[in-house]
Amino acid sequence: MIICYTCKSGRLEPNDVIETKDLDQFRPVWIDLVAPKSEEIEAIEAKYGITLPTPDEMREIEASSRLYQEGPAHIMTTSVVYRIESPEPQTGEITFALLQDVLITVRFAVPQAFQIYANRAQSGDVGCSDPIAVTVGLVDAIIEREADLIEKLQHRIEILSKGCFDMKRHDYTREKRHAVSLREIGNVGVIASRVRDSLVSIGRMLTYFHNYAREVKTDKINYQHIKTAQQDVQSLSTYVDHISSRLSFLMDATVGLIGIEQNQIIKLFSVAAVMLMPPTLIASVYGMNFKHMPELDYSWSYPIALLAMVISAIVPFIYFKHKGWF
Repeated sequence: MIICYTCKSGRLEPNDVIETKDLDQFRPVWIDLVAPKSEEIEAIEAKYGITLPTPDEMREIEASSRLYQEGPAHIMTTSVVYRIESPEPQTGEITFALLQDVLITVRFAVPQAFQIYANRAQSGDVGCSDPIAVTVGLVDAIIEREADLIEKLQHRIEILSKGCFDMKRHDYTREKRHAVSLREIGNVGVIASRVRDSLVSIGRMLTYFHNYAREVKTDKINYQHIKTAQQDVQSLSTYVDHISSRLSFLMDATVGLIGIEQNQIIKLFSVAAVMLMPPTLIASVYGMNFKHMPELDYSWSYPIALLAMVISAIVPFIYFKHKGWF
């Protein structure tokens, strides 16, 4: 699908394009290719004399494969985390082909940031007068959405911390809760890793974009917005590192608490085994089949043996209780 945006009176106006030849009447400032078909990509490439990257090329991790000049266009590809409201946000690649008079975006994902920027630009709240201003606005919206996701991760970590350290000692479900916590920590860690990779990708793109804006001597407002976006990415990256550190701490703490619970169980069995050793010894002695055992002839031998076994079990119990071993 091709969506063509024009700028009129400082506002962005969307137009659905059925055929590429219709672009001439719109004079677009931004062309958005959403999950485009091969014939749509070929038509755009032929019209503007450029070669857009394929989906496989968009997934390349080398900076040289993502940030380069292709004829009259500067190609910038970045990774974006989207669907942040879902339990498992996804990562997709977006390509910005920046020409002198138009910005072309290629995306097979549907980040909410694009719609957010489009709505703001249609209301005249953000700049959209030239391709650089549109690019700045889109990047700002993407960074804002990822900041929202980081806030959600922070909230989930607070809940995990409370659940990890506020468990009641005698809560019989604590082992299951520890297992649930480990899975949740793993899920949050995966999302944080995706956000970190996305921020690194956006940071590389902004560095390239910053150099391009300086070469073409763009408007000072756009230039300042780019620098602000770079600072935002840096601060968010630092915060994601902090989140990763907290996740590592929670992981270690949860595993440690599981180990403590297991040690408590082993300690309980160990104390029980030691308590039962004296009674077992007494029973073993009087269970031997020797012919001459004088105690066996007494009528009170059996109750005395039972009493001795009980006392030999109670004494270690009192001693262990006094020592605080259980």
